[in-house]
Amino acid sequence: MSLLQISEPGLFGEPHKHNIAIGIDLGTTNSLVATVKSGEAVVIRNTTGDELIPSVVNYSGNESIVGKEALSCRVTDPSNTIISVKRFMGQNLQDVNQNTALPYKFTTANNILEIITNQGNKNPVQISADILAYLKQLAIDNLGEEPIGAVITVPAYFDDAQRQATKQASEIAGLKVLRLLNEPTAAAIAYGLDQADAGTFIVFDLGGGTLDVSALRLNKGVFEVLAVSGDTKLGGDDFDHRLYCHILERSHLSQLNDSDMAQLLNQAKSVKEQLTIQDSVAFICVLSCKPIINMTITRDEFNNITQPLIKKALQPLRKVLRDTGLTLDEIKQIVMVGGSTRMPSIRSAIADFWGKDPLTSIDPDKVVAIGAAIQADVLAGNKKDDDWLLLDVTPLSLGIETMGELVEKIIPRNSTIPIARAQEFTTYKDGQTAMMIHVLQGERELVKDCRSLAKFTLHGIPPMVAGAARIRVTFQIDADGLLSVNAQEQVSGVVSSIEVKPSFGIDFEQVSMMLKESITHAKDDIQLRQLNEAKVDALALLESISKALKVDYNLLTDAEIKGIQLVWDKLNACYLQNNLNIEPHIKQIKQLTDELNHASDYFATKRMDKAIATALTGKNLSELDIK
Repeated sequence: MSLLQISEPGLFGEPHKHNIAIGIDLGTTNSLVATVKSGEAVVIRNTTGDELIPSVVNYSGNESIVGKEALSCRVTDPSNTIISVKRFMGQNLQDVNQNTALPYKFTTANNILEIITNQGNKNPVQISADILAYLKQLAIDNLGEEPIGAVITVPAYFDDAQRQATKQASEIAGLKVLRLLNEPTAAAIAYGLDQADAGTFIVFDLGGGTLDVSALRLNKGVFEVLAVSGDTKLGGDDFDHRLYCHILERSHLSQLNDSDMAQLLNQAKSVKEQLTIQDSVAFICVLSCKPIINMTITRDEFNNITQPLIKKALQPLRKVLRDTGLTLDEIKQIVMVGGSTRMPSIRSAIADFWGKDPLTSIDPDKVVAIGAAIQADVLAGNKKDDDWLLLDVTPLSLGIETMGELVEKIIPRNSTIPIARAQEFTTYKDGQTAMMIHVLQGERELVKDCRSLAKFTLHGIPPMVAGAARIRVTFQIDADGLLSVNAQEQVSGVVSSIEVKPSFGIDFEQVSMMLKESITHAKDDIQLRQLNEAKVDALALLESISKALKVDYNLLTDAEIKGIQLVWDKLNACYLQNNLNIEPHIKQIKQLTDELNHASDYFATKRMDKAIATALTGKNLSELDIK
């Protein structure tokens, strides 16, 4: 497939000129910046020759310190040295596990998480922006000019809030975001899977703080993400912390001060890394509370204490297979990405699960940044013969609230993005001039069981009878996975829209729980939806007949009015009833609704006759357009 190159005015310059763009892997533990030079993607080194830049910022002095220098402050100034900030992107105070071994003091402002530092309160967006600004300057120093833009990678299971936070951080850092790219997709590009024969691939990406598993299908030049799963709270940091706790248990220590805790965590991380190539490692650490901790940690011991984490890491892999209906034999390759996949226990677990050795030929720390750089080079207009196309998916269904507190799904989960879908709705009451649009995310049928993303109101609807207005609601998700919602009344053309920017995120555990509950409660949800729909229909009929009787009661005899009122009272009582036995309740409401419709048929005919007679009053036959 040959894609047309379209130059954006003021961005890409001369068509023949090589436009410098960068790819950034904004990682939990380490970050990297890469670019394409002479047709080859390379990771940019800093002045000391390091490719991996620790995703750490220190705020103790007047100026922020980023990278290796900041990491060295972790022991001496732990409360002002922020690590693993990616875990806090799009989170609020309630999302933070206060029991985690972190020496920070958290607060909140406008429902946005903040960390108290010597330089004032810092939110995750600001901290990430400092890391991105450092990477941008590193690229400028190396390339000799400012890049026209960057592709920033994010975990595939980052939701809209977390993607928005990443994009905001990039803008603060002065980077034009060409695209937010899912990390597993970036890895697939780096491995050249886009050049492979058609087939299905699994990308297993275990980094410092997050796990992403994606199923990708390549067919006729189209690279499609079939399904994504993962865990935004599982990564190498958790293996470090488990070893840290194990050392405390073996040393008979309980709580440590911030400095000792940071030192011990650093040592635990170092031991974990050494155990990837050694069978045992001598652990020696001097703490202020105890002169020396001296022990030997074996690889078998480490594997044993981290076995629950390894099992947890396999769960998203199983889920992707369930979601796609794939069998192990249908998987062409499993690609290992992320520094934490160096652990022999992880590689062995994947090999045992799949029955074959996974693909590990590219440095797992660099592969995402390399893929991002290749994609950035394409988006900058440098690659003219590109023959592949990326199609990602949205992890949860999106829709709006309708009458009866029901959720009408507009974009179902696992829909390929970018995507735009629209659906028409109408007003519920006569003369209604405004409509509130409540945007929801989730798989359940009722509003209370889904997650609220945003609310906005469409004003200026021309007053009409209920059901006459036509409001077209359009959902659009762009290539970065960011959502915008538009509502337009079709007659008047009035329009209202919103970019969905929720103030907090949703992690994989919550997503998994929502999906699991949608399956577990499927039957109950369907019944509750049927009940609410039946109630909505009943209420609309009750209100319309009540209104009609007030206006045209003189069209009926007392006996006729009494007959309608009798059925009306029965339906109203049934509507107000909270019956725990749902199925018979639905049946009863529908039956009484039909009875009331039948009882009021004569009344409806009389009202129609009256309306026609009124319309014809004072007109002769020649004035009527009869054909």
